[in-house]
Amino acid sequence: MFLTISTTGTSQRPATDLGFLLHKHPDKAQRFSTAHGAAHVLYPEASEERCTAALLLEVDPVALVRAGRGKGRGGAPDAALAQYVNDRPYAASSLLAVALGSVFKTAMRGTCEQRPERAAAPLPLRIEVPALPARGGAALVRRLFGPLGWSTVRAEPVPLDTEFPEWGDSRYVRLVLEGELRLSEALRQLYVLLPVLDDAKHYWVAPDEVDKLLRAGDGWLAGHPEQQLITSRYLSRRWGLTRQAMERLELVRLAEADGLDVEDVDNAVDETVDTEEKPVPLAEQRREAILAELRAAEASRVLDLGCGQGQLVQALLKDVRFTEIVGLDVSARALTVAARRLRLERMGERQAGRVRLLQGSLAYTDKRLTGYDAAVLSEVIEHVDLPRLPALEYAVFGSARPRTVLVTTPNVEYNVRWESLPAGHVRHGDHRFEWTREEFRAWADRVAAQHGYHVRYVPVGPDDPEVGPPTQMAVFTRDTADNDETKKEDRAA
Repeated sequence: MFLTISTTGTSQRPATDLGFLLHKHPDKAQRFSTAHGAAHVLYPEASEERCTAALLLEVDPVALVRAGRGKGRGGAPDAALAQYVNDRPYAASSLLAVALGSVFKTAMRGTCEQRPERAAAPLPLRIEVPALPARGGAALVRRLFGPLGWSTVRAEPVPLDTEFPEWGDSRYVRLVLEGELRLSEALRQLYVLLPVLDDAKHYWVAPDEVDKLLRAGDGWLAGHPEQQLITSRYLSRRWGLTRQAMERLELVRLAEADGLDVEDVDNAVDETVDTEEKPVPLAEQRREAILAELRAAEASRVLDLGCGQGQLVQALLKDVRFTEIVGLDVSARALTVAARRLRLERMGERQAGRVRLLQGSLAYTDKRLTGYDAAVLSEVIEHVDLPRLPALEYAVFGSARPRTVLVTTPNVEYNVRWESLPAGHVRHGDHRFEWTREEFRAWADRVAAQHGYHVRYVPVGPDDPEVGPPTQMAVFTRDTADNDETKKEDRAA
C-alpha cells in the first residue's frame, strides 16, 4: 500500500523544500521498520518545479497475525487462511496511518528548523491514495474530506474487475486531494481519516487513543459536520471512549467560540474522579450463575467438562456441598496450569479427595464420566467444529447422562455492544462459531428431545432488550421417569 504527496514550486520557493518539511532527503531512499512490516520513503521526482514523496508500506502478514493474536472473523472454514491472504498489503488502512504517524511524526507536528516559514504556510498539495477501503463509498469520502479546505476531492470507485464491468464496483476508491493546506494539517487529516474510512483498526484501541485523536484533530475535528462518525469509527466504536472524546471536543468548540485557551479548559476536567461503579467481569457473573444453578439442582458430584485452567473447579472447591469435582480437558498444558492454580501438591488429604483432573476428549465416550449429578460445559461448544458437535452431544447427553447439564455459550447478537470488538469479529480466535439466541435454542431443544431432557434458558449478564444477554445458558434436566430408572440402576450396582 502506498500514498504520494506532491507539491509545486519556483526557484525562490523550490518544490524540493518538501524534503525539509518531511525530514526525508530527496536523494535518499529510506527504510523504516514497523510492527507490521517495513515502510519506505522515496522520491519519484524532485526538482524546483515539482517534487513528489511516496510512502510505501510493505506488510508482513505473519507479523500482522501475531500482533493481532490471531483474532479471526466469524466461523468460516477459511477464517484461518483469511488472516494471511487479504487486502492489507495493497489497500490503505489503519496500518498506513500508523506508518504515517511514525515516519512523518515531526512533519505532523509542523516542526521544521530549516524552513519554519514553509512549515507554517499553506502549500499547493496533491495527495493520492490509489486503493483506499471506503466503507460508505465515494460519497462518504467526499463528506469527510470536503469540509477540510481541499479545492478538489476525487473519490473514484475501483471496479471489481476491469474485464467484467458488469460485476460493478469494489469497496475501494482512488483518492485524489488537491488544494493549498499546511503539510502538517494534511498529514493529520490522513492519520485520522484513513482508519475511519477502512472502519477497522489493526491494533488494540486503548484509552490513550482519545488523546491521539484530539491531537491529530486539532483545528479541524471539533467543527467537522461528521464529528460523531469520525470519532466513533476512529475509536473502534468503544462507546465509553467515544463519549469521552465527544465531551472533550465540545469543550474545545465552546472554548474556541469564547476565545478561551483550549488547553486550560480541557485540563479543567478532573479525570482522577471515577464516579462509575466498576462492573463485575462477565466471567465472574457466568461462574456465579453456574454455581446458583448447581445449588438449585442439589448437585454434589459435578463434572467440569472443558475445565481449561480450572477457574470453575476452584470456585466449586470453596463450597463444601460439592463433594466430588472432576475437571476434564483435552489440553495437558491447561491441566498443568489448573493443578498449579488449585495447588494440588499442597492440598490437604481431605480436600484433595474431592477433586480430580482428567485428560480426555469430548469427541469420545468416556466411562469415567458416568454417574455424576451434573455436568458443566462453560464456553466449550463454540470451540468445537460443527461436524464434530454431534459426537460431543452423544458423549455427554447419551453416554455420561448426568441428571443436570449446564451449557453456556456467547450470544453473537450481543457482540455489537462490545466496545473493543470490530464489526464481524468473534470474541476469540479459536471460536468455530457463535450462535444467535434462536440458533442456540434450536440446538438445545433438539438435543433435549433426542436424549430425554427438559431444557430452560437463563440469561447471564445484562439482558439487553434489543440483543439479549452477552452469555446464554441452557439448563438441561433429565426426564423424571429416566431419573427414577437411573436411581434403580445405581442402587443395583
